[in-house]
Amino acid sequence: MNTDIHPLLKTTRRHFFRDCGVGVGKIALASLLTDRLGSRFASATTADNTGEAARGAAGSVRGVMTPKASHFPGKAKAVIQLFMAGAPSQLDLFDYKPELVKLEGKPLPPSVYGNQRYAFIRPDAAVMGPRFKFNKYGKSGLEIADVLPHLGTVADDICVIRSMKTDQFNHAPAQIFMNTGFSQPGRPSMGSWVTYGLGSEAANLPAFVVMSTGRGISGGAANWSSGFLPTVYSGVRFRNSGDPILNVSSPAGVDAKLQRDTLDLIGQLNRKRLTADNDPEIATRIASYEMAYQLQSSAPELMDLNSENKATLEMYGCDPAKPSFARACLLARRMVERGVRFISIYHEGWDAHSNVAGNHGNNCKETDQGSAALVKDLKARGLLDETLVVWGGEFGRTPMVESNPSLNRSQGRDHHPSAYTMWMAGGGINAGIQYGKSDDLGFHIAENEVHVHDLQATIMHCLGLDHERLTFRSQGRDFRLTDVHGHVVKNILV
Repeated sequence: MNTDIHPLLKTTRRHFFRDCGVGVGKIALASLLTDRLGSRFASATTADNTGEAARGAAGSVRGVMTPKASHFPGKAKAVIQLFMAGAPSQLDLFDYKPELVKLEGKPLPPSVYGNQRYAFIRPDAAVMGPRFKFNKYGKSGLEIADVLPHLGTVADDICVIRSMKTDQFNHAPAQIFMNTGFSQPGRPSMGSWVTYGLGSEAANLPAFVVMSTGRGISGGAANWSSGFLPTVYSGVRFRNSGDPILNVSSPAGVDAKLQRDTLDLIGQLNRKRLTADNDPEIATRIASYEMAYQLQSSAPELMDLNSENKATLEMYGCDPAKPSFARACLLARRMVERGVRFISIYHEGWDAHSNVAGNHGNNCKETDQGSAALVKDLKARGLLDETLVVWGGEFGRTPMVESNPSLNRSQGRDHHPSAYTMWMAGGGINAGIQYGKSDDLGFHIAENEVHVHDLQATIMHCLGLDHERLTFRSQGRDFRLTDVHGHVVKNILV
């Protein structure tokens, strides 16, 4: 094997940054030494995002996350994503179909399902009508199932989209697709794109926070990964009990001075290595140590709900000492107040292949009050207009029943990607309206299809970001959240 390699072939971009004297190591050092809160960088949405990538990876967390200019004035400053993992049934909660009541027990006509295939049922399985009674709420008269009575009280503050469509019909790919615009792990999540583009106003908290209140997330950490963006843009998962982040508390016997001295020494060693190698992940490590140190004081204060008054706790239905979806919603409001840019709350367990009534009844009890209280609370505090709330799952459920004795399943519904429902509130979204329509059986979209990429483009628009211009070059190609698709749904905007 020939080991005589020309020197130019040994030269990488890391050596270029170092040898030019403006490497990411010096950027990191300047950021950390001149200002603990970081210097103000230009927008990540400029044409030259290679320079921003170096700055983003190298600076302190606050330096990277300092608020950046958007493409245009956006209504929203923050996003709270209420992700109902497992996929709630639109037909039982939001999209009432009298025709399903009439046809219950009869097979679905072949003219409806065509060549459609399903994982657990035949497409000509018997029709199943809605399992709950529907009521009209508010001045808008939005029809919502009676298992969501609290949501009914904010009917005039939400926009219900009944014409959602996705490309994926299995949980993990569909969850990842909703969050990253791609069905396989490896792409940046929506929260990562937002924080890359806009930074954060949170001085001592992560810009992108993830919480979960259920029983495991099919798509896993790929739902909040930064993908090929610098890892500083990844979502930070907060736990439901104990320390919000593992190892955020100091070990026994380690006082504040010893910890600070230890971190300073580790920082010096890391910066020395960073100057030598110009590896952006070393810069991320430096930033992570600093953020962890700050979180030791900011995270416990954030998680301590004893400062909330009794009326607020009762509105959410929240016991401060017990993990719950309601508690996560209240924490999300507190995070928005502290400048966190993107918060995702995953509530798992909606995958009702059997007993959809029992499954959804329980899940609605766990999520309805907290979701509605979040909208009310944000509105009362003057924060709803600048906070976008998004509720929904990865796809919908079939109008046909799933009953399989061998799997001990009955009275359930299979996955249905072709037509489902989500709702949004605040942050530039028109309130008290329904948009789009499925057909009489809830099988196909009849009016105003909203593809997942369209939803992503619209969320970006509400934040003042052009989804076609917010790009990052990786492996010789410019990538974006919506890939080469997506249109802003202008008819739901204020």
